[in-house]
Amino acid sequence: MAADLPRNYEANLKPFQFILDVTTDWQESIALAGEVGEFVTIARKAKDSDDWFLGTLTDENKRNVHVDLSFLDAGKKYEAQIYRDGNDANWQTKPYDIIIENKVVTSSDSLTLPLATSGGAAIRFKLLSASGE
Repeated sequence: MAADLPRNYEANLKPFQFILDVTTDWQESIALAGEVGEFVTIARKAKDSDDWFLGTLTDENKRNVHVDLSFLDAGKKYEAQIYRDGNDANWQTKPYDIIIENKVVTSSDSLTLPLATSGGAAIRFKLLSASGE
């Protein structure tokens, strides 16, 4: 779902790529972390591919969310396409401050995601190869 006015996406199309990539049919969903009313982190595996997607969001408190990637398939490498709050992101004054970065990860890695006030992050884990390749 794209929850904003179309003109706001047209002005900043790079982050919209995640909306284009994310599937709507899931093979598996895992609640990784959270506290009711505070924050949540969920991972989902696409039904017809080896890709995983992760979403995390927080309440009015900024925080760092630590994500253990052990849910990823062992023995495989993934490109983590990370869409996260920018260093100066603020839902009232800088809602479009975003950082997009890529990292190669495996199931033995972890990530720390800084979330702005009322912010969040989304990640596509795109399968690259088996780790031995």
